[in-house]
Amino acid sequence: MVRVVHAGDFHLDSAFGALTPEQARQRRMESRRTPERLVEWANDHGADLLLLSGDLFDSDSPYGDTAPLLAQALGCFRGQAVIAPGNHDPLTQDGPYARTRWSDNVHIFTEDRMQTITFPDLNCAVHGAAFTAPECPTDSVLPGFCVPQDGLIHIGLLHGDVTTSDSRYRPIRAADIAGSGLDYLALGHVHSCSGVLTAGAVPYAYCGCIEGRGFDELGERGFLFGEVGAGTADLRFVPFARRRYCIAQVDVTDGDALTALERTLPHDTEQDIYRLRLTGTPEQPPRLSLLEEALSCPRRSVSLEVSTRNVMSVNVPVFTFQTDSGDDALLPYGFAQTSGELDAALEKMQAVFADMLELAQVEKTMQLLAEEIEKTRRRVNALEYVMIPDLQKNIKYISMKLEENENSTKVRLMKVKEMVLQDAHHYQY
Repeated sequence: MVRVVHAGDFHLDSAFGALTPEQARQRRMESRRTPERLVEWANDHGADLLLLSGDLFDSDSPYGDTAPLLAQALGCFRGQAVIAPGNHDPLTQDGPYARTRWSDNVHIFTEDRMQTITFPDLNCAVHGAAFTAPECPTDSVLPGFCVPQDGLIHIGLLHGDVTTSDSRYRPIRAADIAGSGLDYLALGHVHSCSGVLTAGAVPYAYCGCIEGRGFDELGERGFLFGEVGAGTADLRFVPFARRRYCIAQVDVTDGDALTALERTLPHDTEQDIYRLRLTGTPEQPPRLSLLEEALSCPRRSVSLEVSTRNVMSVNVPVFTFQTDSGDDALLPYGFAQTSGELDAALEKMQAVFADMLELAQVEKTMQLLAEEIEKTRRRVNALEYVMIPDLQKNIKYISMKLEENENSTKVRLMKVKEMVLQDAHHYQY
């Protein structure tokens, strides 16, 4: 038996279009830690094989440090990791798979045909193929493929679309799966976990995406984990997403909207991303026109000056504000058409206004420093993974060339010596 983690469709560096730019940036940073978290989990549970079924990157041109971070994480896995590139991250000459240094325990399929990687220590062989272009309209890998009867555990790893019709993303027929003789076929491309299915006597499954990327990928996301043996595959779904996408429908009829929201939402929602849909008619709809009229003529004004200071060679903002007031009155409205809650809200806003400006200053400072740190990290990665290896290669070439020239010089000197001796003593060797 082989203990297997089957995961895929990380889509690292996705756009996260449903979020704000800052939230999307945060989610991209979080998703880059997904491989590290997965490897830690796999090591803790004694996994032998890590099967990654493609689309690990959202495109073939991810951010500069994303692929090295993935390689670093997989290098910490105590077992063997196998990757089958998908349609979003096809194996190309200039893609992340070709540009990145991978550890010896990481194996990547490189051709659009079935290849085999054997692990004698595990009594196992993994068969698979890579996308070498964004589309693969014909299935040229499984038809006619059948594993040998050699006593090994045979596992397949592919990115494709199990369908009975045409598909641009490697259509896979159930009959070809049944005829392959595999003990388990690990698939990627579909973002929902299928659970273990069977085609003939061959078990196969989609692991689904490990993290949701929008409100079309709701609920729990994760991977498959279990044991694969000769003719058997016992795998279970493991929820692993750091944040879930959820849609909550809140009925505000005849009640307070905030109370209805608190009653509807579960308590453990801090890490998740929710879209709220309010239905019904509240008992007392807010009279926005009266609020706008009450706040249209404020008694106080604030002048804000923005300067900069240098922190670690980064110019960060400094906010200086001054409140101008003609009298001591805070409330610019009468009490006939407004509520006490509005009075309390204005008083609390006045109390925290200075803290809000300070928070904005600190937040902008942290953002600018984080961007500078990110640029520095990219420069370091460029030095470590591109420039230094190139320089080392050039140094090695120059050293070999110099040694060759030195040897040539020695040979020429010996020949000249021989000629001088011949002329001087009139003898020959």
